[in-house]
Amino acid sequence: MDRWKGRVALVTGASVGIGAAIAKSLVQHGMKVVGCARNVKQIENLAAECVSSGFSGTLFPYKCDLTVEDEVLSMFSWIKVQHQGIDVCINNAGLALPEPLLSGKTSGWKTMMDVNVIGLSVCTREAYQSMKERKVDDGHIININSICGHRVINNADAHFYTASKYAVTALTEGLRQELREAKTHIRATGISPGLVETEFAYRFYSENQVKAEATYKSYKCLQAADIANAVVYVLSAPPYVQIGDIEITPVEQMM
Repeated sequence: MDRWKGRVALVTGASVGIGAAIAKSLVQHGMKVVGCARNVKQIENLAAECVSSGFSGTLFPYKCDLTVEDEVLSMFSWIKVQHQGIDVCINNAGLALPEPLLSGKTSGWKTMMDVNVIGLSVCTREAYQSMKERKVDDGHIININSICGHRVINNADAHFYTASKYAVTALTEGLRQELREAKTHIRATGISPGLVETEFAYRFYSENQVKAEATYKSYKCLQAADIANAVVYVLSAPPYVQIGDIEITPVEQMM
């Protein structure tokens, strides 16, 4: 990770869970990390924790709603002014709503697409343009996908979410192909976790907290730090190594 010290990373959805763990880890490795989310207070607390821990990098909290393109563009403009641009983009922000195909609300479907697909794509485009205009040829774009981006589980509540994650799988491979056509060495990687013990289930089953708690008690789940470690592994690979997609699941998880 030495070559990334002092360089700039954007981590979306950095307020809690996987995003917070990734942001903290990159700061620990000496990077300047812009952590964005709608709830910036939690990122501010994490930034203070990084300072008190004596980490060599710095976390810069930024309030941004990825479903509002103008806010995303303003964030990238701010990054350009404050830090010249970004070298690493971690598209972590995502959400799932229990909206089945036969009875789900259109508004819920649109929200999932706006965050999981459109927001991710806007950040990817702007990150690439930032790298290109500064002639950064060793940048990295990492999409935090899901095991649901590779197989359809028998859970009606998760089917539309699954569709959005299949889109992320396609977008990651499409990005990789376009980067090659652009004759750049910027890399694209997808990381697809199975069940991770975060706030995810509590948000997904917001009206049934008992079911949410049970989700994480059936077997030993992944921890957010496990995904952060995977990000560090990907970034630590030599510039000539392309890591396409990593699937990480708990040993006992059946799909």
